[in-house]
Amino acid sequence: VSNAGVGMAGPLECQSLAAMQSLMDTNFFGLVRLVKEVLPDMKRRRGGHIVVISSIMGLQGIVFNDIYSASKFAVEGFCESLVVQALRFNVAISLVEPGPVVTEFETKLYEEAERADYSRTDPETAKIFTDLYLRNSRDVFASLGQTPEDIAEHTLRVIEAARPPFRHQTNVAYTPMAALKHADPSGALVTDAFYKLVFKYDAVLRFGLR
Repeated sequence: VSNAGVGMAGPLECQSLAAMQSLMDTNFFGLVRLVKEVLPDMKRRRGGHIVVISSIMGLQGIVFNDIYSASKFAVEGFCESLVVQALRFNVAISLVEPGPVVTEFETKLYEEAERADYSRTDPETAKIFTDLYLRNSRDVFASLGQTPEDIAEHTLRVIEAARPPFRHQTNVAYTPMAALKHADPSGALVTDAFYKLVFKYDAVLRFGLR
């Protein structure tokens, strides 16, 4: 089970390349290093199961989570490319894709974001992040957040499955969001929907979450 991960949220201009590279090293290359260690022996034994804790943000990018989403997209692409070869050797790969999970990790991330310096971005972007994104995030976690125990139960079901799924989303509230991408290959539908939720109907979004 690969579960190492770090988070990052905020305007792109306010994040250093060093911090981005460190995040990718943990979230993506940490997984790659682990798989390189265990896969050869699994292939020799012709049996095994690699379970990767991914994220719904590996399927759908979320505003102000550019680098974190990129790392999870990399995880998803890596596993999607590898799974067919692995199946040839009777090795299963499963991606567990949670939405928001209420932990000290998340709480600390957003507390730090509220105190951060946003002088390196323009005032409008800083205001969107602090007044819209952070405020909405609190409502999202309060209404849709799962506990670590919930995720552990979902992961256990994936581990114990007779035929392990390749993808397993833990929060049904995010299924429509992921489906929007597949409904319109041009990307216009999901982009328009998210733009309106963030910039036109954010009051309705918050009311609905509450």
